[in-house]
Amino acid sequence: MIRLCTPPSSPPAYYAPQCILNVPRNCELYHSEPFGPLDSIVVVDRIEEMIAEMNVSGGALVSSVATDDETVFKRVAQETRAFKLGHNTVRSRGDNEEVFGGIGTSWKGCFVGGEHLVRAVTQGAGDELLFGNFQDVRRLPETR
Repeated sequence: MIRLCTPPSSPPAYYAPQCILNVPRNCELYHSEPFGPLDSIVVVDRIEEMIAEMNVSGGALVSSVATDDETVFKRVAQETRAFKLGHNTVRSRGDNEEVFGGIGTSWKGCFVGGEHLVRAVTQGAGDELLFGNFQDVRRLPETR
């Protein structure tokens, strides 16, 4: 048996990962970004359908695409509303030095991670523009 929780954690507070295939379109989960131990899979026939399905929630923190076709990956990267996109690898939030945030409805406010976290929680120069996804503007860092 693998122990996932260490004291003082409580095992009932954790759920095993689950995946749902073809969530019905009238379900709230279909229109929301899956999060935590729950994910969804939607089967599609064309790249256009895949991109539309990836964008249905209004934005994702991270996504991944498995393809050997670099042209397909570049198109998906340009047309999806994901802050980070993995190519043939699972993409995660990253480490503490890597910028983290989101575009669309998946994230509001300053981006965090590395130097961005320090800027987000301290008072800088009066004319300093922070990187982030705000109500009236989105400022993206060069790499994410």
